[in-house]
Amino acid sequence: MRGFPPAPDEQVTLENWRKSPFNRWGFQHVRELVPSADIPNDPAAVWQLPSDVIDMDALAIPADGGRVLAFDEFLHETDTDGIVILHRGRIVCERYASGMADDTPHILMSISKSLLGLLAGVLVGRALLKPDRPVSDLVPEIAATAYRGATVRDLLDMRAGVAFPEDYLATSGPIIAYRKAMNWNPREPGDPLTDLRSFYREMTEAVGPHGGPMNYVSPNTDLLGWIIERATGRRYADLMSELLWQPMGAARSAYITVDRLGAPRCAGGMCATVRDLARVGQLVVDAGARGRTHIVPAAWIDDMIDNGDAAAWAAGNFARYYPGAPMRYRSQWYVEDGAAPLLFGMGIHGQNLFVDRAEQIVVAKVSSQALPLDPDRITLTMRAVARIREFLAKAAR
Repeated sequence: MRGFPPAPDEQVTLENWRKSPFNRWGFQHVRELVPSADIPNDPAAVWQLPSDVIDMDALAIPADGGRVLAFDEFLHETDTDGIVILHRGRIVCERYASGMADDTPHILMSISKSLLGLLAGVLVGRALLKPDRPVSDLVPEIAATAYRGATVRDLLDMRAGVAFPEDYLATSGPIIAYRKAMNWNPREPGDPLTDLRSFYREMTEAVGPHGGPMNYVSPNTDLLGWIIERATGRRYADLMSELLWQPMGAARSAYITVDRLGAPRCAGGMCATVRDLARVGQLVVDAGARGRTHIVPAAWIDDMIDNGDAAAWAAGNFARYYPGAPMRYRSQWYVEDGAAPLLFGMGIHGQNLFVDRAEQIVVAKVSSQALPLDPDRITLTMRAVARIREFLAKAAR
C-alpha cells in the first residue's frame, strides 16, 4: 500500500486482505477494509507495565530437521509482527516487525473467542448469563436449526453438535457464505444481502448430540455474542469496553468488525495492540483482578483451568494440531495440562496468547503467516513457548 494510489498489484482489498503478502498490511488496518465498532479504553486508568528487558539471545528453540533456532530466527520463521513477553508483571521482551509499533492494533482472529470467554465470566458472575440455559430461550430465532437443545455451556466449550466445515482454504460452500455474511468477503453479482444473524438459518444439519466431542465451529462464538446482547440488552462492543477493556487498564482502544447490521464478529474480529493483549494475559495471571479491583471472577478462571473434558478434546476436530498433548478446551480457552497448566488463546495466521499462571508468564504474539492453520508453525510455536517458560523460570531462581 505504497503510493497515492498504490499500484494495482500492491493494493490490499476486501478480496485479498487475508492472503500473503497482503495480510502484513491488512492485519494492521482492518478497520479500513471492514466496518467496525470501537471498544474504548479509559486513558485515565491505564495499567502501567514496567520494563525489565532480558537478553533472549541465549534461547535455543528446537525446530524440525534437527535445527536449532535463535529467538530472532523463530520470530522470522513464524512471520511475527509483534511479540510482548511479561514475567511477574514486567515486560521482559518486546519486538515488532512489518511496520508495527506498540500502539498499532492488529487483528486477533480467534483470540477474540477467548476475550468473549472472559466477558462471559463477568456476566455469569453478575447473574446476567447462565451457562446451563438453553440457547433457544434467549435466541428463539435458532429454534429450527441444529442448535435446538444446545446450552450456553455447549457453545462456550465448542461441544454443540452442529455441522459446519471450518475449512479456511475453501473457495465455496458454507464458510464463504459465512464470510460474506460477516463482511469479510466481498459480495458477488447476484448474491443476496445477508448478515450474521440471518446466516444461522442455514445451519440445520447436525453431526451428533450436543455435549459430545469438541467440535470447533466459529459461528458458535458469534451466536454467543448474540446471546450476550439479548441477555443484557446492550451492544457487545460497549459491554467489552465497560466490563473488561476499561477496568483492565488497556492503553489503547480496541475495535471489532461488524456485519452490515452491526452484529459483532465475536469469533475473530477483535483488533488490539500487543501490549493490551499482554495485559489480558496478566489479568488471567492475577486471577481476574487488577490490584484490589475484581474484574473477571477468580472462580471462572479457576474453572477454565480445572474443567473441560479431556476425552471430548481427544475425540474432537482440533486435537490433530496438537498431537499427543494433554489438552482440554473450556470457556473458549485451550488448556495444556502439566505441573504448571498452560492457558492459551489461538487464532489463524499465527495469533497467540499464552498464560502460565504458576510462573506468572505471559506471551502475546501476533503474526501474518501465509496459511490459516500451519501445523509446523503451531508445533514450532509451542516448542518456543515451552523454552521461554523454562528460560524465564530458571532466570528467576
